[in-house]
Amino acid sequence: MIYKRYIKRILDILLSLFAVVILSPVYIILSLLVRFKLGSPVLFKQKRPGLHGKIFNLYKYRTMTDERDENGELKSDEVRLNPFGKKLRSTSLDELPEFFNILKGDMSFVGPRPLLVQYLPLYNEEQAHRHDVLPGLTGWAQVNGRNAISWEEKFKYDVEYVNNVSFAMDLKIVFMTVKSVLKREGISSEGSATMEFFTGTKDE
Repeated sequence: MIYKRYIKRILDILLSLFAVVILSPVYIILSLLVRFKLGSPVLFKQKRPGLHGKIFNLYKYRTMTDERDENGELKSDEVRLNPFGKKLRSTSLDELPEFFNILKGDMSFVGPRPLLVQYLPLYNEEQAHRHDVLPGLTGWAQVNGRNAISWEEKFKYDVEYVNNVSFAMDLKIVFMTVKSVLKREGISSEGSATMEFFTGTKDE
């Protein structure tokens, strides 16, 4: 309980501040590359629900272009996700701006990933418990399949994490995350450039 309420946040502040300072040259280089290869704005900003469903602005590097068809409509994700954008995702470099979210207190290093606001009314009672802790840069679901597993499996891992938060578990998830990123596992769900939209869990 002490770790969950106090120590975890202190570690988040110290580690995210250290990461922002050390990675400042990387931020500059990536920002220039994203601007040149994908366009502007360089950062992708989106409303996401955090602790207890409180809404915050999530920051990531953009990974898609703004390519449009003859009617002015955005083309499919598969078309707009060019090789450079795929590389950013596969290496998880697009997630680096989230260190600022961690520093602000919107997120933690480890926790359920912050999803879309529109999903909030779709969670069942058990799934909603994923918002009982701060969302994370990485999480138990991410190291157990990421986008390659179903929504129901993902939420099951999220709630399992919420019920078992500890320093040992966080450390395990961090090491497993490094392994997953190096092996580039679970980046996309089968048949899609991104994860399909969650439409709710059907009652059995």
